Amino acid sequence: MSPPDINLERQKRRHRGPLIGMAVGIVVVIGLVLFWAMRENAAPPTAAVGTMDPATAPAALSTEAPLPAADQ
Repeated sequence: MSPPDINLERQKRRHRGPLIGMAVGIVVVIGLVLFWAMRENAAPPTAAVGTMDPATAPAALSTEAPLPAADQ
Protein backbone atom coordinates (compact mmCIF):
# COMPACT_ATOMS: atom_id res chain seq x y z
CA MET A 1 0.00 0.00 0.00
CA SER A 2 1.44 3.35 -0.99
CA PRO A 3 1.12 6.51 1.11
CA PRO A 4 -1.35 9.16 -0.07
CA ASP A 5 -0.05 12.04 -2.13
CA ILE A 6 0.47 14.86 0.38
CA ASN A 7 0.86 18.45 -0.73
CA LEU A 8 1.89 20.29 2.44
CA GLU A 9 1.67 23.75 0.90
CA ARG A 10 -1.94 23.21 -0.15
CA GLN A 11 -2.84 21.83 3.29
CA LYS A 12 -1.25 24.84 4.99
CA ARG A 13 -3.28 27.17 2.77
CA ARG A 14 -6.54 25.30 3.42
CA HIS A 15 -6.09 25.21 7.20
CA ARG A 16 -4.98 28.83 7.64
CA GLY A 17 -8.53 30.27 7.91
CA PRO A 18 -9.88 27.80 10.49
CA LEU A 19 -6.72 28.09 12.59
CA ILE A 20 -6.94 31.89 12.59
CA GLY A 21 -10.64 31.64 13.52
CA MET A 22 -9.88 29.35 16.46
CA ALA A 23 -7.10 31.65 17.66
CA VAL A 24 -9.42 34.69 17.50
CA GLY A 25 -12.08 32.76 19.43
CA ILE A 26 -9.60 31.84 22.16
CA VAL A 27 -8.44 35.46 22.46
CA VAL A 28 -12.06 36.64 22.77
CA VAL A 29 -12.81 34.07 25.49
CA ILE A 30 -9.67 35.02 27.43
CA GLY A 31 -10.64 38.69 27.15
CA LEU A 32 -14.15 38.00 28.45
CA VAL A 33 -12.80 35.97 31.38
CA LEU A 34 -10.39 38.76 32.30
CA PHE A 35 -13.18 41.36 32.01
CA TRP A 36 -15.41 39.25 34.26
CA ALA A 37 -12.61 38.73 36.80
CA MET A 38 -11.86 42.46 36.96
CA ARG A 39 -15.55 43.27 37.55
CA GLU A 40 -15.74 40.66 40.33
CA ASN A 41 -12.67 42.11 42.05
CA ALA A 42 -13.88 45.70 41.79
CA ALA A 43 -14.33 47.66 45.00
CA PRO A 44 -17.69 47.01 46.62
CA PRO A 45 -20.19 49.87 46.84
CA THR A 46 -19.73 52.15 49.82
CA ALA A 47 -23.19 51.49 51.26
CA ALA A 48 -24.74 48.05 51.04
CA VAL A 49 -28.46 47.59 50.66
CA GLY A 50 -30.22 47.79 54.00
CA THR A 51 -27.51 49.70 55.86
CA MET A 52 -29.06 53.14 55.46
CA ASP A 53 -29.39 55.23 58.63
CA PRO A 54 -33.10 55.10 59.61
CA ALA A 55 -32.99 58.70 60.85
CA THR A 56 -32.05 59.98 57.39
CA ALA A 57 -33.91 57.38 55.30
CA PRO A 58 -36.75 58.65 53.15
CA ALA A 59 -40.26 57.62 54.18
CA ALA A 60 -40.58 55.29 51.16
CA LEU A 61 -37.62 53.27 52.42
CA SER A 62 -38.90 53.09 55.99
CA THR A 63 -39.25 49.58 57.40
CA GLU A 64 -42.09 50.57 59.73
CA ALA A 65 -45.62 49.61 58.69
CA PRO A 66 -47.95 52.54 58.05
CA LEU A 67 -50.54 53.26 60.71
CA PRO A 68 -54.07 52.16 59.86
CA ALA A 69 -56.54 54.91 58.97
CA ALA A 70 -58.74 56.03 61.84
CA ASP A 71 -62.45 55.28 61.35
CA GLN A 72 -64.70 58.25 62.05
